Amino acid sequence: MNIAQLHQIFLTSNSISTDTRKVAENDLFFALKGENFNGNKFAKTAIEKGACYAVIDEGNYNTDNKCILVDNVLETLQALATYHRNYLGIKIVALTGSNGKTTTKELINSVLSKKYSTTATIGNLNNHIGVPLTLLSMDSSTEIGIVEMGANHQKEIEFLCSIAQPDYGYITNFGKAHLEGFGGIDGVIKGKSELYDYLKAHQKLIFINTNDDKQVGILKEYDNTFGYGTSNTNDVTIKFEGATPFVCCSYNDLAIKSQLIGAYNYHNICAAISIGHYFDIVPELIKAAIESYTPTNNRSQILEIGTNKIILDAYNANPTSMKAALDNLAQLKDTKKIAILGDMFELGESAKEEHQFIADYALSLDLNNLYLIGENFYKTSCNKSKYKSFDDFKSHFKLTSFQDYTILIKGSRGMALERILDLL
Repeated sequence: MNIAQLHQIFLTSNSISTDTRKVAENDLFFALKGENFNGNKFAKTAIEKGACYAVIDEGNYNTDNKCILVDNVLETLQALATYHRNYLGIKIVALTGSNGKTTTKELINSVLSKKYSTTATIGNLNNHIGVPLTLLSMDSSTEIGIVEMGANHQKEIEFLCSIAQPDYGYITNFGKAHLEGFGGIDGVIKGKSELYDYLKAHQKLIFINTNDDKQVGILKEYDNTFGYGTSNTNDVTIKFEGATPFVCCSYNDLAIKSQLIGAYNYHNICAAISIGHYFDIVPELIKAAIESYTPTNNRSQILEIGTNKIILDAYNANPTSMKAALDNLAQLKDTKKIAILGDMFELGESAKEEHQFIADYALSLDLNNLYLIGENFYKTSCNKSKYKSFDDFKSHFKLTSFQDYTILIKGSRGMALERILDLL
């Protein structure tokens, strides 16, 4: 069976499923494999639960006329996604970067959906499986697709571009994330810039933050760009009006007050405004979209627990985002401040140096207290409270009472620091 034939089956199916626990009637099941699982083993179960067909790649599981045997299930899923993307002919906006991808994606979706029917990456399904699933979630009603692309090594963004074939692109920033896989900050820049490489090779439009010298330098020879920044020479001028604690900016004589904390979210907001401007969204609707967006999923959430204000930013962390979050906490006025920081993952040989830098930096700020959690932070030469594990921290912290504090909670996803909320 070729991809065109499989696509016809897909069009008549309910949706794509890769998990038999979530299979619905008339789903098309793809038997993906991983280090610890083999979807082929569950093909029969998927069919029994109502799947119209099961796509498999091991002949000994081809025991039903509703099984479709292919050479490689994952590659077939990816090829089907590209075929479907071209079948629909949708405009695709792709974005990547070290920090702020998901928040920026959500803001862009909030803005563009004011005028267009949009489909955006759900959560952070931004890898070699998530990007195909995002494309396959689009249908004939979708006018613009917004695809987030994540990567932790070279050539990954290049591959995702070959699947999604974006028409427009934006890179949030280059930061110290996934240093282990990329091999240092230069590797990060090279890897993330694979989105630019694709767009330039196909003469597609690039949205650019002209206040970012690194990006300006990379794109200095490319003229198909749409720039935003604080200068009036930009395609879109957006002024930063401060973050106390919520980010405020002005655009087209409109004052915009977001529900996002931290100056680092200014550029995430700017990207959404500039992309909305390019796609002719009415400025008042752009303002409404930005102001109505509320962060979720442990991303810069503001919570009130008792007399304390919690800044929950426990979805992910790297040295760049950690420093930015600390800067935001430090600049808050008229409040007592505590930072609870968890280990940053995927830093490779830089882990010791980067954790020490963050510990030292946090100590240099005007904070009332600092708690460091995790094996890497535990090894730092820091004279504040350090805990080798979350359980060690928990046994101490549950005996502590805080009143009228602003508490930053930030760490990598694997630290699951949102558990601290239960202690409060």
